Amino acid sequence: MRSSESGSKFGHALGLRWRYSLQIRFCCNRMNSIEQDAVVPAEYAGERLDWIAAQLFADYSRAQLTRWISAGELTVDGREMKPRTRLVGGETLSLVAEAPLRESWDDAEALSLNLLFEDEHVLVLDKPAGLVVHPGAGNPSGTLVNGLLHHRSELAHLPRAGVVHRLDKDTSGVMVVAASQPGLQALTRMIANREFERIYVAVCEGRMVAGKDIDAPIGRDPHVRTRQAVRDDGKPALTEVRVRERYRAHTLIEAKLHTGRTHQIRVHMQSIGYPLVGDRRYGARGKVPTGAEPELIERLHQFPRQALHAEALGFVHPVAGEWLDFQAPWPADFSDLVDALRDDA
Repeated sequence: MRSSESGSKFGHALGLRWRYSLQIRFCCNRMNSIEQDAVVPAEYAGERLDWIAAQLFADYSRAQLTRWISAGELTVDGREMKPRTRLVGGETLSLVAEAPLRESWDDAEALSLNLLFEDEHVLVLDKPAGLVVHPGAGNPSGTLVNGLLHHRSELAHLPRAGVVHRLDKDTSGVMVVAASQPGLQALTRMIANREFERIYVAVCEGRMVAGKDIDAPIGRDPHVRTRQAVRDDGKPALTEVRVRERYRAHTLIEAKLHTGRTHQIRVHMQSIGYPLVGDRRYGARGKVPTGAEPELIERLHQFPRQALHAEALGFVHPVAGEWLDFQAPWPADFSDLVDALRDDA
């Protein structure tokens, strides 16, 4: 871990974060009581209330927010409105409700966690590939959330057990979890305002000539609902891709996220013709260099996941105000893949 005062080269400072138009107040007067306000940014003008609520209160599902709107527990400038009402910007949304019970999120399980840092307000960990972040259909237990609840039981009182962002099941690397209400409030706001520094490494099929900034909106694939796709009506998404190493038929890249769309790096790399090794959902073909040794061919064909690792994460501590940097070392499967490609090259 490396830390510095808030006037770091990244220009993040605790005081500066309050200049944004999005201002959220979160408190919990009773264990399961929610009081949360948010000011609608001008750029959301013309959007539906339920959609805007889902952007501003990202800790809750759109379905849950719609229920609160219909019940009059989520109001606009103190007035009840219908979920489909379109707003003009500048309104104050007020949520006063009881937190929904999350039965599948309440079970603590003893799991081995590789913690990089923890204090009263945040937990930073290195998630292994294959570990699902939170319970859901097909994964009722054995998730990172279950392990976090065993490690720190008070996370059960936070929305989503403090999870403010997630990594795909088969993506390894560093991620942060809020451990207190002030931590949750600040980290959620920082993510919304794109104040996190997130750097990934990946191995893609094909030999890239140079890096590329991929600025292409992402939305659900209209043909396969379990996939995302670049589409004109999607949400804005920007990924900076830089070449670290070139091999005979593959490239080790560094990807810096400026937004956090589902499967963003995987979708963007597929869109420019360089799918990630092992990512058959997004176009990997099992490409091998001409005349490659059998061992390398087998390694490429049998790589068990998308070759993607969240290598570094930087953010301002939500309470102390200092800039924190964390790095997660490459897991063995990723490191062995890169070594094999280097040997071949």
